[in-house]
Amino acid sequence: MSVAIRPARPSDLDLLFEFNAAMALETERKRLDPARLRAGLSAVLADPARGRYRVAELDGRATGALLLTLEWSDWRNGWFWWIQSVYVRPEARGRGVYRALHESVLAEARAQPDVCGVRLYVDQDNRAAQATYAAVGMQRTHYLFYEEDFTAG
Repeated sequence: MSVAIRPARPSDLDLLFEFNAAMALETERKRLDPARLRAGLSAVLADPARGRYRVAELDGRATGALLLTLEWSDWRNGWFWWIQSVYVRPEARGRGVYRALHESVLAEARAQPDVCGVRLYVDQDNRAAQATYAAVGMQRTHYLFYEEDFTAG
C-alpha cells in the first residue's frame, strides 16, 4: 500500500465534485447545488489564491482530497492554513490516506517561515472525523464557529 499526494489539476474537477458532494451528504446531510459547487471548484482550480486542493492516490487510484485556504493572523504575524473539504473514499478509510494528506500539509507549512499553524473545523456530530484529527495530533480549541450564510436558502 502506497499513498501518494499531489496537487489537484484542472482535470480533477469531476473527482473533486464527486468528493465534495459525497462529503456534504455524509457529514451534514446536505445536497449541494451542482452548478454552484462546480463553479466554486472551477474557481479554486483556476486561481491558487482562492485555495489549493491536494489529492491522495492509494495504489494509483484517487481516494482522497483536501482543500487548503489561508487566514492571516495579526496576533501571530503569520498565516494559518485551513484544511477544508476533506474527503476519503469509504473503502480507503483507515488505510493512512488522511494521515498522508495531513503530513504533506504539515511538512509544507512548517517549511514556510510565515505560516504559524494549521486549523480545521469539523461538524460537532462527526465523531469519526474528530477521532481522526486527534490521532494525527490536532487539538480541539476553545473557539466556537459562527456564520451568516448568504447562500443558504
